[in-house]
Amino acid sequence: MAFEPGELDRDAVFYVAGHRGLVGSAIWRRLSAAGFTRLVGEPSSALDLKDRDAVFEYFERVRPRYVVLAAAKVGGILANSTYPVDFLSDNMRIQVNVLDAALSVGVERLLFLGSSCIYPKFAEQPIREDSLLTGHLEETNDAYAIAKIAGILHVQSVRRQYGLPWISAMPTNLYGPNDNFSPQGSHVLPALIRRYDEARAAGLGTVTNWGTGTPRREFLHADDMADACLHLLEHYDGPAQVNVGTGSDVTIAEIASVIASVVGFSGATEWDTSKPDGTPQKLLDVSLLASAGWRSSISLEQGLERTVAWYREHVGELRG
Repeated sequence: MAFEPGELDRDAVFYVAGHRGLVGSAIWRRLSAAGFTRLVGEPSSALDLKDRDAVFEYFERVRPRYVVLAAAKVGGILANSTYPVDFLSDNMRIQVNVLDAALSVGVERLLFLGSSCIYPKFAEQPIREDSLLTGHLEETNDAYAIAKIAGILHVQSVRRQYGLPWISAMPTNLYGPNDNFSPQGSHVLPALIRRYDEARAAGLGTVTNWGTGTPRREFLHADDMADACLHLLEHYDGPAQVNVGTGSDVTIAEIASVIASVVGFSGATEWDTSKPDGTPQKLLDVSLLASAGWRSSISLEQGLERTVAWYREHVGELRG
């Protein structure tokens, strides 16, 4: 009998791997708001997902019915370029351990979260799901991308071999509460928020950003992403990874200008063109997601205002 997606049991054990991170914490908030009563998660200090025995023991003890795998080692261009072995090895181990352990206890519904960097560097824009594995990856984050591609194939393989209705979602660039704002490890948007807010506080006249400012990027608030995840779990079943985004993009220079305005920085912005730009454009085709009945609702300006407010409230507790 074919699986038909529908409303999840609000009283079932639901494990969110990476529940303290940017995406995982947003998913936890969304599930809590939706009435799930038995959410479980462990900080990395209590459960190292790279430890296979510990992960299997945890799944055997907790026996979740549903799982979202949002745990990952993530970072921006600098971190990915500097530590490719870490990004490949850590993410492969996390994924293999969690997916194998979930299979061992018969997890009914699982959502694996990847990244839009899985697609070829020069994929036709907007990027469709079937662009996967059709060209060369962006060199600055190819190790991380390979790990995420392996996760997609792992989920597809479970579907083929065991018939379980597991799915994958590929978010565009995410931002929001609990993001990584560290100068060395952050992605472009939180890095810009920190840079401009610190420049404002210090009374600086200029801010210098990496690259030319011309690459185009799509940004999605983590709360929108979390809402999309629950929607997909209840409305979508298929082997293809589902792109999750807004369907529109802006240049890095444009996003920098919006952030400068939101934080109140009135100085000038300069660009260090000796630094890499990364992929020239990354805009996702969200037709499959739209056909499943979901569209984003948080505008970029709204999302940035919320994120800046959260950053200022928590700046003393942030990493780096």
